[in-house]
Amino acid sequence: MFNGITIEKLLLIALIAGMIIGPQRLPRYAAALGQFVRRARDFARSAGSRVKEEMGEDFDDVDWRTLDPRQYDPRRIIREALLDDPPTPPVKAQSATMAAAGAAAGATTTSTKAPPLAVGEIPPFDAEAT
Repeated sequence: MFNGITIEKLLLIALIAGMIIGPQRLPRYAAALGQFVRRARDFARSAGSRVKEEMGEDFDDVDWRTLDPRQYDPRRIIREALLDDPPTPPVKAQSATMAAAGAAAGATTTSTKAPPLAVGEIPPFDAEAT
């Protein structure tokens, strides 16, 4: 999370900052840091309360553990998505060709072709279709 910053490095940074700032200005900067932390905490609390207020009763119904981005594993998501659909049984070649032939025969009997237009004739226009 901190990309290699350890406690020792933080203490060294704090020691160097204390030496640079000096003993006269150190209390003022420490107070400013404390005030910043308090404001950030208040902002986070108010944001949380606003979310609860805007979501209403639905806020308690949300399962926050499932929405945690740390548990998203792309491989698991893809695996689950692929396993959700039940496998279709293989179709025999003979029955597939018969079904295709039956569908083609049914399609020719139910569909009617429009007669060809004469030269210079304007095709019909359907305003609702465009």
